[in-house]
Amino acid sequence: MIRKLVIRGSGLAAALSSVALACAFALASPLPARAESTILVDVASGKVLQADNATYPWYPASTSKLMTLYVTLSAIRDHRITFDTLFTVSRTAAMQAPTKMGFPVGTQVTVDNAIKMMMVKSANDMAMLLAEGIDGSVDGFAQEMTETAHRLGMSESNWVNPNGLPADGQITSARDLAILARALIREFPQYSFYWHIPAIQYGRRVVRNYNPLLGRYPGTDGMKTGFICASGFNLVATATRDNKQLVAVVLGAPSGAARAVKAAEMLESGFRQNPLSWLIPSLGTVNELKPIEADPPNLKDQMCGPHRKRMQQAESDDEGLDGADANGNGDAADATPKFSVLLSALRAPTAKNLNLLPDAGPVVPTVVYTGPTRPPGWKPPPATVRKRVAAVAKRGKPKAKPEAKSEAKFRPAAAASKPAVKPKPAQ
Repeated sequence: MIRKLVIRGSGLAAALSSVALACAFALASPLPARAESTILVDVASGKVLQADNATYPWYPASTSKLMTLYVTLSAIRDHRITFDTLFTVSRTAAMQAPTKMGFPVGTQVTVDNAIKMMMVKSANDMAMLLAEGIDGSVDGFAQEMTETAHRLGMSESNWVNPNGLPADGQITSARDLAILARALIREFPQYSFYWHIPAIQYGRRVVRNYNPLLGRYPGTDGMKTGFICASGFNLVATATRDNKQLVAVVLGAPSGAARAVKAAEMLESGFRQNPLSWLIPSLGTVNELKPIEADPPNLKDQMCGPHRKRMQQAESDDEGLDGADANGNGDAADATPKFSVLLSALRAPTAKNLNLLPDAGPVVPTVVYTGPTRPPGWKPPPATVRKRVAAVAKRGKPKAKPEAKSEAKFRPAAAASKPAVKPKPAQ
């Protein structure tokens, strides 16, 4: 009996040793063809729960906007600007490639509205507007982005623009993006609504957030998608359950649906309690992972080659749903098919055990606008209010007075998170 126990113990030790070697190999081995770069991190402790090619350099695409957001919020914290500061759309900002808001040169936008447009629509022109407004030039802002990233421990990151449009020097890694996500959550918890706004409305135009996990995977509370042909489909996703918050980073996925399913699978495995987790060798904390010196893979041929004509998007960032209404129904001819295909993919067998809801359901868009801050008591046009109330009633929900619905739907996101205060009766 003792001999058997010794043999089993030796076998367990050998198995654990093999697992440790495999983990180390996964973190440091050369990137195989068509591989992804992924990492799963506990936000509170920084502990790495999963990692695969996590320190391999990668093109960030629009996940760059998380760094732009961090620098912008830091500038507000340091009293260099305020949320109501007005910046003006320059010729450089207006000439950015899609996706973008498309405002003409000279248009003024508050910092608050620019952030919302940048984070929800992934608007490249709004990222450029923030960069030029805060530091006076793209080069100056990119330098601040890089210096700030290195201060946070993002040693593999280098930035040359604020939006992630194709540039050889725009480099990060899954590890670095996980560090950035933790920094945003831990340093700016009061502004967390910026990375989980479900939709924005500009005039009659409503755009849903490109992150399909919002409203569909339980606990999802952020953060940002990204795509250029060279990077593949990227996603930084955060979720919270039972006071435990995780961040999953997926870089180089073959499609928008694939990156969402992969992130959901990683998050689900992190939330599930594994009674044998103590047997698995620790990967350490995210800051302890060693960088890899290599050039980032260029996935342009795989993502946008002749065999993938549907993915040829002129290297513009993120698959769009422009023209979709507040319920995700496309007014534009191509909006509904794109959203339907994405939802269909997320209902594939690979995602059947992830508790993904069939759709995100109706959302209340956050109104954005150009020009100075709206005056107190501003209300949307009555026709818009009636349309929204009718849509809610049609879905079988209790009707509300147009005035009350107006105040609830078009309250700024920051204020919407606070309980409404009932007015005192007239004395």
